[in-house]
Amino acid sequence: MIVARTRRPHELRVPGPGLLEHDAAEAWHRGPQQAWRDVQDSGDPQAACVAAMVPSLTAVDGRGVPFGAGLLYGDARGQAIAGLPPVGNEEWVGFLRHLAELHPTAAGFWPAQTVANHTLAGVAALDTATALAALPLLGGAGWDEALCSQIGVRLEQLPRLVAGWEPAGDIDGVPLGAGIVDGLAELTVAGAAEVGDVIVNLGSTLLCWIVSDRWREVDGLWTIPHVAPDRCLVGGPSNAGGLFWDRVRAILGDPPAGEGFDAALAALDPGDLPLWLPSIHPERTPVAGSAPTASLLGLEATHRRVHLYRSALETAGFVVRRHIHVAGITPRRIVATGGGTAVGPWMQALADCTGLAVHVGAVPESAALGAAFAARLVAGLETDLADGARWATTARSVEPDTRWTGPAEDRYRRFETLTG
Repeated sequence: MIVARTRRPHELRVPGPGLLEHDAAEAWHRGPQQAWRDVQDSGDPQAACVAAMVPSLTAVDGRGVPFGAGLLYGDARGQAIAGLPPVGNEEWVGFLRHLAELHPTAAGFWPAQTVANHTLAGVAALDTATALAALPLLGGAGWDEALCSQIGVRLEQLPRLVAGWEPAGDIDGVPLGAGIVDGLAELTVAGAAEVGDVIVNLGSTLLCWIVSDRWREVDGLWTIPHVAPDRCLVGGPSNAGGLFWDRVRAILGDPPAGEGFDAALAALDPGDLPLWLPSIHPERTPVAGSAPTASLLGLEATHRRVHLYRSALETAGFVVRRHIHVAGITPRRIVATGGGTAVGPWMQALADCTGLAVHVGAVPESAALGAAFAARLVAGLETDLADGARWATTARSVEPDTRWTGPAEDRYRRFETLTG
């Protein structure tokens, strides 16, 4: 049972082509501080844990307060460094080199989890699972001092690593874990572990994972472990989530609220829509698309804003369907999580464009819910992250609309040709 919740919005900034950042002081420092104040008196907190995206990085001063940009995954400033092993260093280590050159006297270079941990408990800690995003800078004994020196960074400028679920510190007596990756937190409480379950997280990034009972290496996709035993996940990220939908709304304005939008969508001819290619930022998996920019194809004089809204929502369904097709795993259903699940027409478009039932999670803030379960491990109230599946709840199931599935199939074939 959720006894308290709060939301502290912050802006995703795109200061130039290929750049993605937060105001780290606002989003990673003041935001968690204010959020904790909002909920600390609502019940009796037993432990806390921070979930955040990877990779991210910012420079902090001697008080642990960020100054300058908080660099985010996909930002062009995370360029690969020649001479280093290619696994993982194209972003986190690239961010580190960029920030070290820009701010050589910074007290530290920390990801979002560490900034929040220091804000809440005064500890510059990072969990070792999140630190894997920094490969090859992370070795068996911790940070690689030789590589740090090569980049121009001192070991004391990096977070203290904490393994497992031992408390990294405390917030006025409440144990604080070292952190968790947001995607792992979401997976923990998704309740999707059957082969063929398709987990779709609609945050700023769209994440699509298809559950497999064996490790599969698939060209153009990633393979990662599931929290459930004997299960793996095949898939990856795409810009077709909130990043794209927010850009469409910024250009067109917000769609009508509630039933007005539903009625406008219902009045559309399912066979008369343009097609969006959503790559407003370079994609991280080839399957999601290789175009350097987004495109709108088939726009006609008769099309209005509602046509563009529906087609923008459809493109997420096409990206998910493309992931499923390339993964080669027979799908059984979609389990949708993340803030985008609050947009009803998005769930319908996802069902129509994949031909699958969409089981919509009851808690849109799935990363926060997963972090709360991780906090139970920190408090010693749980022993296995996989047990978070018992927290999974479904708000509703959305079935494909047969009036739309045929025309959506035709548009998907064109989408597949253009992105393949």
